[in-house]
Amino acid sequence: MISALFSFQEESKQSLLKQENIIITSYPSINPVFKRLDINPQLYIKIIVPSGIGNIAIKKIAFQINKPGLKSIQKIELFSCNSLTFTTTNSLGSFQPTNSSFEIPIDVNLSQGTHYLWVGTTLNNKASINDLIEMHCTDLIGLNNTKYAVLESTTSYTKRIGIAIRKANDDSVNTYRIPGIVTTNKGTLLAVYDIRYKNGRDLPGNIDVGLSRSTDGGKSWQPMQVIMDMGIPHENNGIGDPTILFDPLTHKIFVAALWSKGNRSIAGSMPGMMADTTGQFVLVNSSDDGLTWSKPYSITSQIKNPAWHIFFQGPGNGISMQDGKLVFPAQYWDEFKKPFSTIIYSEDHGETWKGNIIGPKSNTTESQVVETIAGTLMLNMRDNRGSFRSVATTMDMGKNWKEHTTSFNTLADPVCMASIIKAKVKLGGKLTDVLFFSNPNTSAGRFNITIKASLDLGETWLPMNELLLDDRKCYGYSSLTKVDDHTIGILYEGNKDLYFVKIPVTDIIK
Repeated sequence: MISALFSFQEESKQSLLKQENIIITSYPSINPVFKRLDINPQLYIKIIVPSGIGNIAIKKIAFQINKPGLKSIQKIELFSCNSLTFTTTNSLGSFQPTNSSFEIPIDVNLSQGTHYLWVGTTLNNKASINDLIEMHCTDLIGLNNTKYAVLESTTSYTKRIGIAIRKANDDSVNTYRIPGIVTTNKGTLLAVYDIRYKNGRDLPGNIDVGLSRSTDGGKSWQPMQVIMDMGIPHENNGIGDPTILFDPLTHKIFVAALWSKGNRSIAGSMPGMMADTTGQFVLVNSSDDGLTWSKPYSITSQIKNPAWHIFFQGPGNGISMQDGKLVFPAQYWDEFKKPFSTIIYSEDHGETWKGNIIGPKSNTTESQVVETIAGTLMLNMRDNRGSFRSVATTMDMGKNWKEHTTSFNTLADPVCMASIIKAKVKLGGKLTDVLFFSNPNTSAGRFNITIKASLDLGETWLPMNELLLDDRKCYGYSSLTKVDDHTIGILYEGNKDLYFVKIPVTDIIK
C-alpha cells in the first residue's frame, strides 16, 4: 500500500471546527473499486450539526485525488444517505474531475443532527487494475465561501482497482456465482462459474458452467464461453458448482461440476450410480489453454460408493501434486445422508480417477485441498457446525486422516465456501512457499472478504499477515490463484456479480 499523498493543517481545522462546533469527518469505504460497475462506494462524510446554530448551507465540497485516480475516473457522484449504508436513491449530482484538486457544486441544507454524504465513483474503460486510487475530501464550503474543514480517519484512503468480469444481466443472465480460477503455464487466467439464467437459486434449475479467459493478467477478459451445458430440457437439467484444475505436466485443464438430471442435486439425489437416480460428477477438459473444450462426461462410476446419496466436487480449484497426481476436493452424503468432505485423485493425468474415500469429519461439505510437503495433503473444510473451518491432513491419499492443530479453532468461518492455495512467491528476494487463504472472515454472516497468509504451511496464521479486502455483505465464495511471483489474484462473489482483483504479496505479508 502507498502512504497518504496529502497532509492537512490540523490546527487550522480544529480552529474552524470550534468556531461552529460542527464535527465533520471523512471515512473511506473498505472495498476495491471496479471497472464495469455503474457506481462504486469511495468514501463517506459524517457531519454532526449541534443544536442551537441553525441550518448549515453547503454549496461545494472540495476534494483531492492522485494522478492515477484522475485518469481512471469517468465521474464522481454525491449521495445523501440516512445511515452508514451506501445507497444511490438520493443523488446530489455528478462531476467529472479534470484536475487533482477540484470542487463539486451541491446545494444542501443540514439541520440539527447527524448527516451522511457518500461519494461514489465510476471508472472509465482505460482504468488499469494495476493502478491505485486515492481520494480525500478536504473541505465543505458554505455561504460566502465559509470553509468547514474535514477531519480524516486513520484508515487508508488508497483503493485497488478491480474488474467485474461478470455482473448481473450480462448476456441476459440473472446471477453469476461459484467462482473458480487457475493460471496456466502461459500465464492465462481461466475463471469458471455458475451461469444462473433465471434466478440465484442453487441446483436443480437452469444452470450452465461458464468460463472467462484473460491473457493479459486480468486487465481484460474475453467473451464468456459456455463450457458445460447438458442440453434440452434446460429446466431441471442443470450443471454447476464448478472446480477447475490445471495439470502443469501435460498443460491440460479439467473442470468438474455437478449434473442434476431432474431433481438430483443434494436434496433429491438418491443412492445408485445412474443419472436418473443420483447426481453426476461430470468433467470437461481442454488441451489448448482453455480455447476449446471436450463434451461433458461423467466419472461417477469410477469414484462414487453406490450406497451414498450424492458425490460431487469442491467447488473452487483442484491441484497437481509434486509426484504428478491430480487431486480434486470433493464431498458426499453417505447412506445416512450425513455430509463429508473428501478428495478424488488421478495417477494418470486424468485418464482415470480414484474415489470412494471416507472423509475425515462428518457434517463438512465444500472443501479445498493443498499439498503442504511432498505427499501430504491438507483438506480445508466448510463445517456446518459453524464458527470455524475444520482442517485434516493425510499422507496416504485419504486412507488415513489426522485432525490438524488448527482445526475448528483458528480460521473463522460463517459456514461458507473458502479458498486455499500454495504458491511460490518472492519474499525478501527469494522464492518461498506460502499458503494463502480467503473467505468471509467472520464467525457469522457473509462479509469481510479477507486474504490471509501462512509462512509455515498452515501451522499458524498470524494476524499481521492478512488483508481485509472488502467489508460489504456478499454471497461470500472466493477463489485464489498465483498471477506471478509477486502477485495473487482473487475472484470473489459480490451480490450476483463476480469480481477480480490483483494484490501484491507484500500487501498481505507484512
